[in-house]
Amino acid sequence: MNDFITPFQKAHLKEYKAVLNAIREYKKIAIFRHIHPDFDALGSAYGLKEWIHANFMDKDIKVLGDNHDDLTPRLYPKTNTVPNSWFMEPFLAIILDTPNKRRIADPRYVHAEFTIKIDHHPFIEGIGDIELINHQVTSTAELLVDMLLSYKMKLSQKAARYFYTGIVGDSGRFEYTPTNSHTFEIADHLVSTGFDLNEVYRAMYLREQNDLTVISYILSHYQLSKHGVAYFVLTKKELAKFHITTNQGKDHVNLFHYVNGIHIWCAITEDLKEKCFRVSLRSETIDISKVASKWRGGGHKNASGAKLTSLSELDDFINDLDQLIR
Repeated sequence: MNDFITPFQKAHLKEYKAVLNAIREYKKIAIFRHIHPDFDALGSAYGLKEWIHANFMDKDIKVLGDNHDDLTPRLYPKTNTVPNSWFMEPFLAIILDTPNKRRIADPRYVHAEFTIKIDHHPFIEGIGDIELINHQVTSTAELLVDMLLSYKMKLSQKAARYFYTGIVGDSGRFEYTPTNSHTFEIADHLVSTGFDLNEVYRAMYLREQNDLTVISYILSHYQLSKHGVAYFVLTKKELAKFHITTNQGKDHVNLFHYVNGIHIWCAITEDLKEKCFRVSLRSETIDISKVASKWRGGGHKNASGAKLTSLSELDDFINDLDQLIR
């Protein structure tokens, strides 16, 4: 591990050193990430917390933001409930996996004396005093581990397990672009710490029997556009019928992967809290990110999210995706 040197480490050496100096300087550190967290957001946040704690035991570290319906507490701890008084003293804010301010899950990052953003999404807007951005990696977790390995400090098994879930989740189990040899090198370093791979995958992808009923409904009611966009809609009626949340509904988006003739696939689920329909978008080769941005979202070339204010927008949205395929 001591001889592990990557092109990313060489390219970001200045930023890597600045991040470590900031972590050393501040006793209080708050870790933020995006709303509606996924594997990468949570794995990165808790992996970083564990790494800091293992190497700087005097730090007061908080992880902020909403919890996940399924992954908390099965895979990750619950996020900290932190009173406003905690933010009255100087603290370092580290914002992970979030390209823009409106998606940060807790607004109290604005009170930080110093802010670092670490992200693998294309740049949208500046947030931090340090901006560490690299969209040549699969995930923020991959970028973080690349940085942490350059410090040649302790990487605990617990931190490695969290980081591994972030990489696996955002890379689609090492399938999505830009998975490459660097991704596998990083994963190898994590697995070498000795955590149980079988336990990790079971915790990540465990299904309940009720999921089979939901899947049966989706396969009986999905729609397929003229040019190969497969999509399903779960309104509040279906969510209540199957006793699932919006997040649990959209988790079935990849049912249509590897189906001949389907080029883009979507899960469209009603969100009563935000009064919209949240869209999870996936593709095999087509860049869907620009359409996602047009429809109040964004993300990666082959994995993005969007929002519809109502189902009256659905036909126009699907037509935009059809135009990509044409």
